[in-house]
Amino acid sequence: MMTAQPPRQTERQTDLQTDIVLERLTALHPKLIDLGLDRTERLLAALGHPERNLPPVIHVAGTNGKGSTIAHMRAIAEAAGLSVHTYTSPHLIRFHERIVLNGTPIAEAALLAILEECETANDDAPITFFEVTTAAAFLAFARHPADLLLLETGLGGRFDSTNVIGDPAVTVITPVSMDHMQFLGDSVEKIAFEKAGILKPGLPGIVGPQDARALAVIELRAAEIDVPLSISGIDWSAAPEGADGMVYRDDQGEIVLPLPALPGAHQIDNAGAAIAALRAWNALDFGLEDFAAGVTDARWPGRLQRLRGGKLSACLPDSWELWLDGGHNPAAGAALAQTTGGWTDGPVVVVCGIQENKNVAGFLSPMAGTVTHLVAIDLPGETPGHPAAEIAGSAKAAGIESTVAPSLEDALRSISGKPGRVLICGSLYLAGSVLAAEAG
Repeated sequence: MMTAQPPRQTERQTDLQTDIVLERLTALHPKLIDLGLDRTERLLAALGHPERNLPPVIHVAGTNGKGSTIAHMRAIAEAAGLSVHTYTSPHLIRFHERIVLNGTPIAEAALLAILEECETANDDAPITFFEVTTAAAFLAFARHPADLLLLETGLGGRFDSTNVIGDPAVTVITPVSMDHMQFLGDSVEKIAFEKAGILKPGLPGIVGPQDARALAVIELRAAEIDVPLSISGIDWSAAPEGADGMVYRDDQGEIVLPLPALPGAHQIDNAGAAIAALRAWNALDFGLEDFAAGVTDARWPGRLQRLRGGKLSACLPDSWELWLDGGHNPAAGAALAQTTGGWTDGPVVVVCGIQENKNVAGFLSPMAGTVTHLVAIDLPGETPGHPAAEIAGSAKAAGIESTVAPSLEDALRSISGKPGRVLICGSLYLAGSVLAAEAG
C-alpha cells in the first residue's frame, strides 16, 4: 500500500520556501506600515496591472466588523451559487488564509509562485510587506475566474494598498472608532476621513452603524464625489426579531431571517451591512433562502468562537466553556461586554493579552461589572505587548478583579470553582496562537 508521507514532505518543503520568501519581502522596507499607493501602483504596473482584471469587487473598510461582514457576504453569495474570492488580514495561523480562491485558501505551490513573481518584478525596490502581498493577491485573483471578490482594507482606506481599485461594484464602511491612531489620526473624524477614502464617484456606498461624528465626515465626502449612500438607520436597518430571529428592512421591503450563526448582538448589524451591500450590487436577485442560508452558514474564526475538545480546552475544569475573540480596541470591548453581560448563569473569567500599541483601559473598561475575574498574560511569541502586570493594573483600575499568570496554559489551569465561561481576548495575534495551540 502506498504511503502518503512523501506528498506531505513535499508540501512542507514548499511551505518552508514560502516562509523564506515572506521573510525576504518583510525586509524590503524599513517600516512595517508606510501608508501610500505609489509603491503598490508601481509594482502592479510591472506585473501588467492584474488589478484591472478582477471579478466585481465589494471593497470594505472600517474599524470593527469588516471580516464578519465579509463572512456574511461570502456565505450569502455562495448560497446563491456564486464563486467568491476573499482578501482579508491579518491571518490567524497561516498566511494562506488571507487569499481565498473560490472558497479555498490559496495552495502552497500557487502562493510560492506568485510571491516569487512579485519579488522578481519588484526588483528589490522599497515596498512594505502588505503592499507586495496585496499585489500578489491581485495576481492570484486575476488568474482565477470568480463571480465576486470581497476585498478588505488592511489599515485605513484612503492610502491603503487595496485602494488601487478604481471601480468597485460597491464600497462598505463598517463602524468607525478609535484604533491605529498613530497612522490614521487622533480623532474619530480623522479616522472616518481615512476610511471614507474608499468611496468612489457615482458608485454605491453602504454605511454601517456609526458615531454621529464619523457619519458626518462620511456623508460630506460622499456629497463631494456624488456617492449614493445607503446608511444604517436611515436607508436600511437590521434588528432582532423575537427570541431567535432578525429582520432586515430597506426600500425594497422587509426580510425576516434567523439570527446569525456568529455570536454577539453586533453580528445582526454586520449581517445587515452584508445584505445591504449585496442588494446594492444588484448583479443577482438574491432570494430569501440565500440570505437565510448565508446568515446561518457564515463562519469567522477567532471572533466569539467557542472552542471545544482541544488541548487548551482540556486545561479547564469539567463543565467550563472556553471562548475566543480577537477584539482589541474600545469598540470591541463594548461589543464583548454585551456578550459577557448576558452570561449570568456562572462566573466569567477573561484571559487577556494586548499589543503594546493598543488602549488597554479603553478595551477593558466596558467589561467592568460583566466579568468575575481577569487573568493577564504576556503575548506569546515575538509580538510586542503590554506587560501582563500593566494589563492587570488597568483592569483593577477599571474595577475588575485581576491576577497575572506566566502563560496562557497556566492561566487556564488556575481556574476553579463553580462552572462558568472563560473568554480569551485582547489580540488577533493571541487568537491565532490560541487556535494553533488548541488544534495541537
